[in-house]
Amino acid sequence: MAKKYWLFKSEPGEFSIDDLEKCPGKRTYWDGIRNYQARNFIRDKMRKGDGVLFYHSNADPLAVVGHCEIVKEAYPDHTQFDPDNKHFDPEAIQKEPRWFMVDIKLKEKFKTPVTLKQIKENPKMKDFRLIQRGNRLSVMSVTKSEWDEIIRLSR
Repeated sequence: MAKKYWLFKSEPGEFSIDDLEKCPGKRTYWDGIRNYQARNFIRDKMRKGDGVLFYHSNADPLAVVGHCEIVKEAYPDHTQFDPDNKHFDPEAIQKEPRWFMVDIKLKEKFKTPVTLKQIKENPKMKDFRLIQRGNRLSVMSVTKSEWDEIIRLSR
């Protein structure tokens, strides 16, 4: 299977790239996705070895701040079953989990974050899902050429 590319959004006040960098092995699970389209990407499309752009949302500046790799494919998100967790889903059942997560590992924290402003001003990025009107997904696909351009801009 060909390698795929993704963008994961996270508010740095909730979980930042610095938090990921401090995790054992610079690795963690990506939990709390509660959108069906994003869930389907995680459950059905993401594979070990896929690339992930780490995007800081609700931040100043809004920016892609690094890239990661998927190191474990989809498995049930345990937070859906925990009534004390903010991602608890009272309708989720153990035998048929509704929500899934993957594990990611930090590959590189960018010395130069790639800002949303830079992305919007770049003609090569005109079709990038991140800047499409009304797109609020926290997990989205990225083309190889978009991935390459983000990596180039980070150098």
